[in-house]
Amino acid sequence: MTTAAGRPAVGAPLVERVLARYRERTLAELLRHIPEQSPPYLYDLAADYPTRPCKGLRAALCLATCAAFGGSPGRALNPAVTVELFHNAFLVHDDIQDGSELRRGEPTLPARYGVEVALNVGNATNLLGLRRVMANRRALGGELAWRLFEETELMCRQSLEGQAMEIAWIRDNACGLTSADYYRMCLKKTSWYTFLYPCRSGLLVAEGAGADAARLDRFGWYLGAAFQIQDDVLNLVGEAEEYGKEIAGDLWEGKRTLMLIQLLERATPAERARVVRHLSLTRSQRGPGAAEDVAWLLDRMTAYDCVAHAREAAAGLVAAAAREIEAVLAAAPAPTAVDGPGDGGEDAEEAAEARAFLLALPDFVVARGR
Repeated sequence: MTTAAGRPAVGAPLVERVLARYRERTLAELLRHIPEQSPPYLYDLAADYPTRPCKGLRAALCLATCAAFGGSPGRALNPAVTVELFHNAFLVHDDIQDGSELRRGEPTLPARYGVEVALNVGNATNLLGLRRVMANRRALGGELAWRLFEETELMCRQSLEGQAMEIAWIRDNACGLTSADYYRMCLKKTSWYTFLYPCRSGLLVAEGAGADAARLDRFGWYLGAAFQIQDDVLNLVGEAEEYGKEIAGDLWEGKRTLMLIQLLERATPAERARVVRHLSLTRSQRGPGAAEDVAWLLDRMTAYDCVAHAREAAAGLVAAAAREIEAVLAAAPAPTAVDGPGDGGEDAEEAAEARAFLLALPDFVVARGR
C-alpha cells in the first residue's frame, strides 16, 4: 500500500488492526440492538450492509477519538453504533438515488429487493440510529446525550444538504461548476458524516476539554475531501474485485467529480459538447452507444491528466490533515491510566494506539483500494 505521494503507507498495518478491532466491537453491539421480531424485509435487512465486508471507519474514528483524548472507548460504543447505523441508512438511500448495482461486492438492496423494500429498510435503519441516540440519556446522562443529539441533527442536516447539491447538479445538468463547488459539496456530504461527526462525538464522550476542537474539525474537513476524491478516483481506475462497486459508475450516473469538472474546463469545444450531451441524459435514456461514451470520457480524463490532478489535490489535503491532527494531539494533555485496580495499563495502551491510529489515518485514506 502506498500513499498518494508514492511513499509506503507505513502506518497501514496499525490502521487496519485498529479498524478490525473496533469494527468487531461495534458490529456486535449494533446487531444486539436490531429487533429479532421483524415484518418481512425490514429489520432483518437492516443488518445486511453492516455485515458485509467493510472498514468500519466512522465507528472506529468515534472510538479512537474518545480513547486518544482520555475517554473510555466503552462509553463511546453506543455513539459509535449510532454513527454506523446512520452511515448504512445513507448508503441504502444513496444506492436508490444513484441506481447503483453493487455495494461491497454484492448487489445493492434496491437491485436485489427493489426500490420499495430498500427505501423502507433505509428508513428503518435511520430509526434504529435514532433509538441509539435516545439510549445515550440513560448511559451518559441528559446533558451529554442532548449535546450528542445536537451533533446528530447537525450531521444529518449537512449531509442531506450536500446530497441535495449533488442531485441538483445531475438533474439540472450543471456543467459550469468549479473546484470550489466540489469542495463545498465534499464538506457537507462527506466530511461531516464520515469524519467531523464521529470525531466530534468521540471528543464529547471523552470530555476532552483540553483538545483544540477547531483544529480537529479542520482535520476532519481536509481528510473528508481527500477521502471523497480517492473514492472518485477508485471509481474510475480501481480494481473491481477490491473496490466492490461498479467501475466507472460515476460516469454512467453523471456525478460531478473533481475529474469531470477538470475535463469540462480543459476539453476542446467539440469535446465539451460531447460531454455535456452525455451528461444531459439519464442512465436509462442512453442508447446502445453509452458504453462507448463512458470509455471515451475515461480516455479524455486520462489524456488531460484529470486523474493525476485529482490525486495531487488529495495528497495536498492529506498533508494539511496530517498537520492539523499532529498539532491537536501535541497540544492535548496525554491520557492517563484509570485510577485504582483494573485495566488502567490497558486503557493507557489503547489511548496510545488510538493516537497513533489518528496520526496514520491521513496516508491510509488515499492509499486504500476500497
